[in-house]
Amino acid sequence: MTDAGQRNEVVAVEIPRTNPTMADVATAAGVSHQTVSRVLNNPASVPPRTRDRVQDAVARLGYHRNMTARALATGNTRTIGVLITSATFAGPSGTLMGIEKTARSAGYWVSMAGLDSDDPHEAQDAFSHFINQGVTGIIAIIQTQAALDATLGASLPMPVAFVTSGFVPDSMPCVDFDQADAVRQVMSIMRGLGHTQVAHISGPLDDLHAAIRKTVWQESLVEGLDDQAMCQIGDWTAASGYRATLDLLAANPALTAIFAGNDQMAFGALRAHTAGGAGLASNSSSVARYTAGTAPFTIRHLAG
Repeated sequence: MTDAGQRNEVVAVEIPRTNPTMADVATAAGVSHQTVSRVLNNPASVPPRTRDRVQDAVARLGYHRNMTARALATGNTRTIGVLITSATFAGPSGTLMGIEKTARSAGYWVSMAGLDSDDPHEAQDAFSHFINQGVTGIIAIIQTQAALDATLGASLPMPVAFVTSGFVPDSMPCVDFDQADAVRQVMSIMRGLGHTQVAHISGPLDDLHAAIRKTVWQESLVEGLDDQAMCQIGDWTAASGYRATLDLLAANPALTAIFAGNDQMAFGALRAHTAGGAGLASNSSSVARYTAGTAPFTIRHLAG
């Protein structure tokens, strides 16, 4: 009783339940700590009946491995850092998803950092973040020369692999799509359809992929054509493709085909073609690099 003649209230306090440990799993399964570790890390090395008991105990207890503790013990975080430029566009984002899927199938996770500018300090900050995370290695998906220079100039205590059209020393692993061959195939198809007046809507010229595509397009033009008048520079957006097409049609009345650097700019080109009912002939062709599965659904067929 209190001085006021009232009963004291008893407040129940719930003691937080600690996460189950590997030792708890071992006890529940009736095996050793080492056996639990083998089931978690190399299940094929454990007899099926024992493996099933351990996995059942893991599920019943809700056990999750402490990856931080595991990384400290093994010195391996099983994490790959991915540095990416232009992540909002189909090519780089598709590459990122492919890396993530492949890494996870091999027991790794991905930590991503995107570059919004060509500032070398931003790239260095991303690398510092990866180093502090203790990533196993870094994959750099690079589209601009400035970002490539910043990446190559960084001193990193771990392996770095590149996905880029830029020059990378032979000592560093690098993969990329064959941009030049893709453009040659496009121009060959256009010539096969009878097109000799093939204009180009290029991506930004500081983009390594765009620069290669523009160069090979120029090399593939019919001799005597004015490549300056038949090319407009876009920014990968549909709006830039629309504006570029209007300018190309105004400067080149005999134009019969347009090769756009990506699908968004090609969609803008198709809109410009159909908006006013003028310009390209009815038997004209439009082709884009990276159609991302959308080409069959355009009002006017877009070849990819």
